[in-house]
Amino acid sequence: MPRADGQNPRLEEARQFLAGPDFIPAESEPARVEWDAGKPGRFRFPTPRPGRFAENNIVYGRLYGCQARWQERPAIVLLHGWNDLINHRVRFPFMARRCNRAGFNAVTLTLPYHFQRRPRALGAWSNFLCPDVSRTAAAAAQAIAEMRALTGWLLREGCPSVALWGVSLGAWLAGLALCRDARWAAAVLTAPVVRLDRVIEELAFCRSIREGLQGRRIEVEMLNLTAARPALRPENILLIEGTHDLFMPPETIEELWQVWGRPDLWRLRHGHVGIVGAPGLTGRVLRWLAPRLEAGGRIAENRP
Repeated sequence: MPRADGQNPRLEEARQFLAGPDFIPAESEPARVEWDAGKPGRFRFPTPRPGRFAENNIVYGRLYGCQARWQERPAIVLLHGWNDLINHRVRFPFMARRCNRAGFNAVTLTLPYHFQRRPRALGAWSNFLCPDVSRTAAAAAQAIAEMRALTGWLLREGCPSVALWGVSLGAWLAGLALCRDARWAAAVLTAPVVRLDRVIEELAFCRSIREGLQGRRIEVEMLNLTAARPALRPENILLIEGTHDLFMPPETIEELWQVWGRPDLWRLRHGHVGIVGAPGLTGRVLRWLAPRLEAGGRIAENRP
């Protein structure tokens, strides 16, 4: 994590932004997707929430489409964790092929301030989490807007239903999104960040944020998943908890399970980093998703 540089963490600006209508607007336009020439499946689109850094204003993704008219099959959006290069570059392609074999498209997305989206300007905060709390809140809003825009594009292209499958940071962002948008057929949150306030107060790698706050209280309750209720029914949400997780305390996921109406909860004997690679987990999740994605498609077909 970058060190605190003594600048104003902009706590009041962050509080007002999170409490206002601009954090997650009611409307969302489909993404303006452009395919990368010579790179099958790879695409990009301008972020719906542009900021001051050009590198971060382009969203990069990859579509792993089913071979026979991918537009006619449901899609699963895979969302990586914080600085999670291993899952994004190595494990997600394997999971995507499993999705294809199960009859589903898979889509990966690079979250704001990650990988090729990191700003290169001198003095810029290049990390999603940083001592500038207002910038972190804006990054969360940007990520949610991009997920919604991508989903709108997939549905417009003809995909009958879309599900989110997020890991850690990606699971937290997916959770925030599905509390404001009902278009997803299902969501899988693997080791989600449930309480951002506890992450900042307790985790070692957030020390620089605590130093930047200089003892001031951070008001980010709006970024806690327990502060909102999902637009999806509980039976269409799956929580996956690592019982040995030292990053995201299992008791926070248990709390979320209660607050969100006791959706399906799988407790796995894993820690935080390795839980996505738990033996048999991908196939098990796809079997859980299959009836919900297919049912979502039938609902879409019957809409007037």
